[in-house]
Amino acid sequence: MEKLCVIFGAGELYAPRKKFGATDLIIAADGGYEKAVKVGLTPSVVIGDFDSSRAPENTAAHIIKLNRDKDDTDMLAAVKLGLRRECRTFVIYGGTGGRLDHTAANISTLAYLNAFGARGFLIDRDSVATVVTDGKFTLPRSARGTVSVFAFGGIASGVTLKNLTYALTDAELDPAFPLGVSNATTNAAGEISVKHGSLLIFFPR
Repeated sequence: MEKLCVIFGAGELYAPRKKFGATDLIIAADGGYEKAVKVGLTPSVVIGDFDSSRAPENTAAHIIKLNRDKDDTDMLAAVKLGLRRECRTFVIYGGTGGRLDHTAANISTLAYLNAFGARGFLIDRDSVATVVTDGKFTLPRSARGTVSVFAFGGIASGVTLKNLTYALTDAELDPAFPLGVSNATTNAAGEISVKHGSLLIFFPR
């Protein structure tokens, strides 16, 4: 069974709606430790430079202190740790809200995961963001509502949207023109695919 990595950041937290297994890897990125504890979860690892929060004390979690003068964000460092531990699905809580540039950085981290054959999901209050590169994504059947699809990082070609209110077939999306905003689910599970390039997808939580 594929190992799941659950990461808590220090942004706005919308509590998990599912239970995690004993084999799932739970990581707190810096101040995300307090967020995880707040919803009753104890991370096995806390990683960060602790520039905006104190390293937790009296915890069984393994603490990794990073140099504050670094290129990686704390979230990206957490993702890299999960990849080293052979996780291929990542769910990120507390990665939105607060500073807009932090949210943008976490969306970029979703694209970083694609480069290593992994998939990330960034959880917001009402929606989930994910990035698909040269591949396909099927929406969960429980997702009902607005779906938006954007070209990410450049032109996306061979874009096909099936079982959504507004369909596309082998189309091209340009990051400078938000054609894919405010689509919607139907009774069938939506399918989104791209032959060349990356798509940033928002779907109902």
